[in-house]
Amino acid sequence: SGIASSTPWTPMLKLSNLITDSIVDGPGIRATVFCQGCPHHCEGCHNPETWCATGGELYSVDTVIKKLERFKPYFERSGGGVTFSGGEPLLQPDFLLELFSRCKEEGIHTCLDTAGFGDPARFPAILEKTDLVLYDVKALSAEGYLAMTGKGIAVTEAFQDALRQSGKPAVVRQVVIPGISDSEEYMLSLQQYIKTNIPTAQRVELLPYHKAGIHKYTALGLSDPLCHVPQMDKEETRRLQATYFDD
Repeated sequence: SGIASSTPWTPMLKLSNLITDSIVDGPGIRATVFCQGCPHHCEGCHNPETWCATGGELYSVDTVIKKLERFKPYFERSGGGVTFSGGEPLLQPDFLLELFSRCKEEGIHTCLDTAGFGDPARFPAILEKTDLVLYDVKALSAEGYLAMTGKGIAVTEAFQDALRQSGKPAVVRQVVIPGISDSEEYMLSLQQYIKTNIPTAQRVELLPYHKAGIHKYTALGLSDPLCHVPQMDKEETRRLQATYFDD
């Protein structure tokens, strides 16, 4: 078990999963920590098991650091590090801030994979300890954001403000869903959205919507809101990437 002894002064992480050989969650070989809990129930989400805040296992900072230290040689050789994903990692700010601080002491590159939802007062301190942000765009308007996530757009706009002020580099990710975010018009709007709201973006990654997580909805007794939407064609996604976002 990853459960470790703690005191009231030791923040604990609710963790859904941890993988140690990811090559898609930031530069190099990375450990990716999937945090438990997410207020967004996004259409097209392939990790619905992370939504419930009461799931997962509790881990201490020391426990996670000990796990990461074993992989430091791989991080150093590949230019990798640790990525905190979710769920939504910003919902656990105390743990995130302490762990990122410890990672900086250990020389481990830190990456935050987020939709920018949490306590805005905590964003600046966390970003100060973050080397790279993977920012997940959900929608380009308040109406679209509410339809996609079930939440208002104000908090993620506050995160964008904090990210601009921090100057930290970002990689913007957009899931391309047929009939929702796959049009030429959407791509042009996304270009302008990023220039205006996320000017520190180093690149944009278009990710094709897929059905790999559909079995999770069934296992959890949930209905898939996009059950009638087909998977996004990978070749078309690559074409859109090359046309609008690759130099």
